[in-house]
Amino acid sequence: MMKLYGLGPTRSLRALWALQELDAEFEFVRVNILAGENLHPDFLRLNPAGKLPVLVDGDFVLTESAAIVMYLAEKYGDKGLMPADLKERAQAYRWSLFAVTELEQPLWRIAKHTFLYPEDKRLPEDIALAREEFAAMAAVLDRHMDGRAFIVGDNITVADCVTAYVLDWGNENGLIDSFPNLKAYLERMYARPRAPQRIAEAVASLQS
Repeated sequence: MMKLYGLGPTRSLRALWALQELDAEFEFVRVNILAGENLHPDFLRLNPAGKLPVLVDGDFVLTESAAIVMYLAEKYGDKGLMPADLKERAQAYRWSLFAVTELEQPLWRIAKHTFLYPEDKRLPEDIALAREEFAAMAAVLDRHMDGRAFIVGDNITVADCVTAYVLDWGNENGLIDSFPNLKAYLERMYARPRAPQRIAEAVASLQS
């Protein structure tokens, strides 16, 4: 059985989403990064970067959440999470990469300069720039989503599993309120019966 190593509100939610949409059998292995379990030698043998999530499928180990989603979609190719048509598949790759480069990176900078870095290394001006950069790229996706239910084609794909999590992260920072298409898309995605927890719910579960 596959194992997914992860924790609450991390990018593990992307991989969980794919696993649940695919109705795949897996075991979730909780790794408490707040307690430093990701730095234990046993975990570092799986991912030397010490980050989550990690997928273990037999003797195959894969890191990076977007790569895990794509691998799972290919593994369960009959489930439709990866488009069969070459051009649609290319669009799914395109928008997945757009999410992790153009949308996620500014959010990660905001997190670093808000609470991850020591106070003496936090740069308020970088937070402001990152918010502007996110908004500019969110506007691109908002226009793309006009009249669309999903990012690519007429059904959920890897692009949705990757992107919805990022938009929820942006929502937590109050950054998508001015993008009606993205707000509506986010609500539709998390209304799906096999959607994972939203970030706020996952954070609350850690604190309970």
